[in-house]
Amino acid sequence: MNKLSLQKRAQIIGLLVEGNSMRAVTRLVGCSINTVTKLLEDVGAACAEFQDGAIRNINSKRVQCDEIWSFCYSKEKNVAPEDKGILGHGDAYTWTAIDADTKLAISWLVGQRDGDYAEAFITDLASRLAGRIQLTTDGWGPYVGAVDKVFGGAIDYAILVKIYEGDGQKDQRRYSPAGFVKSEKRRINGNPDVKEVSTSYVERQNLTMRMSMRRFTRLTNGFSKKIENLGHAVALHFMFYNFGRIHKTLRVTPAMEAGISDHVWTLEEIAALVKDETPAKRGPYKKKENSN
Repeated sequence: MNKLSLQKRAQIIGLLVEGNSMRAVTRLVGCSINTVTKLLEDVGAACAEFQDGAIRNINSKRVQCDEIWSFCYSKEKNVAPEDKGILGHGDAYTWTAIDADTKLAISWLVGQRDGDYAEAFITDLASRLAGRIQLTTDGWGPYVGAVDKVFGGAIDYAILVKIYEGDGQKDQRRYSPAGFVKSEKRRINGNPDVKEVSTSYVERQNLTMRMSMRRFTRLTNGFSKKIENLGHAVALHFMFYNFGRIHKTLRVTPAMEAGISDHVWTLEEIAALVKDETPAKRGPYKKKENSN
């Protein structure tokens, strides 16, 4: 990867965050799939590290959480019996928390959809906040226990339960949305403002993720083959979303609106987060002795 110029790295990153598949990027820039993969790994890790330090002490008032489904390696129904339940084989969920005012993606976690991951996600979210918030999640059960354990009573918390046609029944229209019936706002803790109980912004972010990462596009073969690379892609996506992409309604980036950045990051700046490794010095050449 050190042979790639900064401009070439930025070009590859730009193509990735705009929803191109890895193979499509290789064709467009004229480099190998291994080069693109290595860059994704390096820049994804660098973006995760940078944001872990930058997104701290956030003065949020309203936060919305949700999970978005994808899969890794194979669909859940095709996972081999010996790999069932192992992260990286079958269903994979990305947990996301977004500030409803600044649109900043505060926290995310790639994993399974269970109580352990719910607690880990809420714990990370809590560590990044500066004060009391109003939190809205959907009706997924593990949220309630996780929020209670992590925040205790220091939160205004409500859930938004959406009811659709055919809930609780096997619906054969897997790729057609069921008809919306009604929604219920339920107070769980504190004194949440009922008018602000919503998951609309985080659900819109889910759509942005599906449009911006080929791995999340349904009915393609662009899905992740390794869970680590799914994590790298998500970290890169949020780096560009938070710091490099002007939000249409804000007219600045979410990071600028939240006060943790003073400018719109360029793709070159994102690419430069990856530090070039100093090539190892080569010693004198020694001819191998013939063992025959």
